[in-house]
Amino acid sequence: MPTTTAAQRREQARVEYDAFIKNCPTNQLLTRISDKWVSLVVCALADGPLRYSDLGRKIAGVSPKMLTQTLRSLERDGILARTVTPSVPVRVDYELTPLGHSLGCLLSAVKDWAELHIEQVNEAREQYDEAS
Repeated sequence: MPTTTAAQRREQARVEYDAFIKNCPTNQLLTRISDKWVSLVVCALADGPLRYSDLGRKIAGVSPKMLTQTLRSLERDGILARTVTPSVPVRVDYELTPLGHSLGCLLSAVKDWAELHIEQVNEAREQYDEAS
């Protein structure tokens, strides 16, 4: 059996990824980025860094616990960076990484689509409910 380099093994694994398989890493990543709070946090950070309290005010309905969990998971995935500035009180800023910006373009487009088409969706729902 011929030996393979790490780059070749990564490329082979990339070819074998299948998001339709539950245990596939890409399926798990899709689950993460399709979360409502993830989408809203990424979209909120698209214009630049924000502090935790600013994010909490901008994203209506998110609990402190969910915001913290979402920020930690996005930081772990390399989608956002957390910067701590020593001061009194300590200042913590969150901003998108280059990877996060590439995702932000997609999620912003989905958010914009939802805002643009909500009336059509509501009409379709009403028609469906009346027919049922």
